[in-house]
Amino acid sequence: MGLRSAFANWLLADSAISSGTVSASSGLTDESSETYWSITGKSGSRVAVNEQSALGLPAVLRALEVLTGVFAMTPMVYYKRVGNGKERVEKSPLYKLFHDRPNDVQSPFLFKEVMLGDMLLTGGFGSYVHRDAMFQPKSLSRLNPNGINQAKQWDRTDGLEIFYDAQLPDGSNGRFTRADIWFVPGFSRDGLMGINRVKLLDDMLGSAVAAGEYARHFWENNAQPATLLKAKGKMDPEVKNKFKLDWKAMFGGTRKAGEVAVLDQEMEAETLGASNRDSQFVEVRSFNVVEVARAFGVPPHLVYELSKATFSNIEQQSLEFILYCMMPHYERVSGAATHYFAEEGHFYEFMPDALLKGDVKTRWEAYKSARETGVLSADEIRNRENMNEIGGPAGSQRWRPANMAVSGEPNPTQPVQPKEE
Repeated sequence: MGLRSAFANWLLADSAISSGTVSASSGLTDESSETYWSITGKSGSRVAVNEQSALGLPAVLRALEVLTGVFAMTPMVYYKRVGNGKERVEKSPLYKLFHDRPNDVQSPFLFKEVMLGDMLLTGGFGSYVHRDAMFQPKSLSRLNPNGINQAKQWDRTDGLEIFYDAQLPDGSNGRFTRADIWFVPGFSRDGLMGINRVKLLDDMLGSAVAAGEYARHFWENNAQPATLLKAKGKMDPEVKNKFKLDWKAMFGGTRKAGEVAVLDQEMEAETLGASNRDSQFVEVRSFNVVEVARAFGVPPHLVYELSKATFSNIEQQSLEFILYCMMPHYERVSGAATHYFAEEGHFYEFMPDALLKGDVKTRWEAYKSARETGVLSADEIRNRENMNEIGGPAGSQRWRPANMAVSGEPNPTQPVQPKEE
């Protein structure tokens, strides 16, 4: 974004505020989801689910850790289009912005980890763009996604313009143009604000939280189900209450294991409700793990749900995880960075092939194939492995299989026969 366009946006924001034509959104949920919450009437005595309680579920925590970790360990590189190919622009500040130093506090890994975490949980990632004297981006400061609201203005000439009502890390608030705020929505229904996954899936997450709370209370109560004390005679309320308190004092809590009850007055004790076996408690908790994995797009084996896993389908699911789950996140962020930061003829791109570094056998088989077919030279392979170059022809030469040749050209393994005069 150039200085002229930024100045024009500033004038537009000022005129919009003064004329009162800008309408602010209500948060990191689109308007359709706000209508959904109002017409379904979700209220009453339900398990409260927020980001903190959702992260208290081991499956959610692990799914988020896997997604953000894999995303953060994948480099995002700044390229320039050259003919039909591309080349890295490593000396550009826009290359270093995401690859080396997004700001003075966070490493690229931590910055990208927080970025995807915000997009998955709250629906979007926002950062304040610090610029130098030449109005070029020099660093990014992450903003609290819950403190960002969009203000929109649309006209028939220029289309839609967006401003951001945001809270800065120093506690101040203001309205900013797109020159100041870089915002990346997560999965969205309008392409502007992402869907808040915790709010949208609060029924499913609430069920998992409730199952965890039940398990905690069950063991705190010495694994004792609700009990009914039956007497043949009629009792006064005071006597009933005394029996109740005596029973709780004897059997309530984990330190009461092994206590013996002696009942008189022909009293009997019966348990109420279904047992954990009858209510399929273990199966419910396993199903909740699968539901969380499905909601975040993570193969179940990555959150350690291995009840239906085999070696063959785990390998296939790992490939599908990169293709169907991670690649959309890569494209969403690299496309947003290209749209906002990139100069003409330049673009950002993630390098997911770095994920192969965890599989030595697969990585070196790929190198072998690339080397023998002339795709990579020895020095290019060594650079990918962070090794010093060989240098000279031995490092830069590309091989060609001896049994292959370009159509119409002589075979290099055979001497060229001189033409007869």
